[in-house]
Amino acid sequence: MARNHPDPPPKAREPEDSVPDDASSPAPGGHLVPANPPGAIAPVDPLRRYLAEIRRYPRLSREEEHDLAVRYKESGDREAARTLVTSNLRLVVRIAMDYRRSYLNLLDLIQEGNIGLLHAVRKYDPYRGVPFSAYAGYWIRAYVIKHLLDHWSLVRVGTTNVRRRLFYNLKKEKARLEREGIYAGPKLLAQQFGAEEQDVVEVSQALQGRDISIDQPQRGQDDGGKERYVWETLSSGEPDPAEQVARHEMQELLREKIAAFAADLKERDQYILRHRLVAEEPETLQAIGDRFGTTREAVRQAEARLMKRLREYLQAEIGDLREAGTGTPSD
Repeated sequence: MARNHPDPPPKAREPEDSVPDDASSPAPGGHLVPANPPGAIAPVDPLRRYLAEIRRYPRLSREEEHDLAVRYKESGDREAARTLVTSNLRLVVRIAMDYRRSYLNLLDLIQEGNIGLLHAVRKYDPYRGVPFSAYAGYWIRAYVIKHLLDHWSLVRVGTTNVRRRLFYNLKKEKARLEREGIYAGPKLLAQQFGAEEQDVVEVSQALQGRDISIDQPQRGQDDGGKERYVWETLSSGEPDPAEQVARHEMQELLREKIAAFAADLKERDQYILRHRLVAEEPETLQAIGDRFGTTREAVRQAEARLMKRLREYLQAEIGDLREAGTGTPSD
């Protein structure tokens, strides 16, 4: 005789932070794509497949999480740690979805968040009275944000804690100030965040523009709309070859004239010229004074006279030489 089975209890309503149902997902055109169409060897959408898998793990109450955390901390129970992780995988997805507009591959963000969840399990102290989900949420978000900063641009943006804070709050703070009628310039924003103006400028530039390929074609207006590549429009940053040749010739001429000027100088003046006026690392006035048995002030006066004579000599020998406002080397 068949046994009567009680009716199953009604299905509990999913909380707001639950992951979406895995039956279908929106395609780019707005159509629903089945998670696993009939006859398909593999799921069309790996994200949907992942969401379906993690829904198999039940959520835990705060008391259950506390007991598991105590077991792991006291005895290193790996099964307790595994249960803590799997029961919070949906929390990782919920946090990662907060950043889905900033990064195209949501699975990458989920993966980084899962690493943060593992770190949270290792670091969590159940005796501090903080719920594990709240503690884990901090580390999950930290790892997701770090991944975004590392991959936002080929040029690293979030290299310091200050720049990370700027990356995620700069736009909001600027908009808030402008709503209040305040000009949100780099100086004011730097004061608001306790940062340097240069940090504000560079992070702003990173937020406003994205990387493009130098092989990307673009049409110019100066050459009749002819298509050119980005790399063809970039400046090399090098001086013009003609300027390089002229600068080299001028440097050679100056060396010759300075050598001729030094030939008629006394020993001390020659030493000051070579070791103070044209040296890459000038000696101190005191060191030269000690060498020649005189005072620092006497060397300074001799240097000033020598510099005046050298300037007059070069102006006489090189007619188009422009004064560069040469000053005395720092002592």
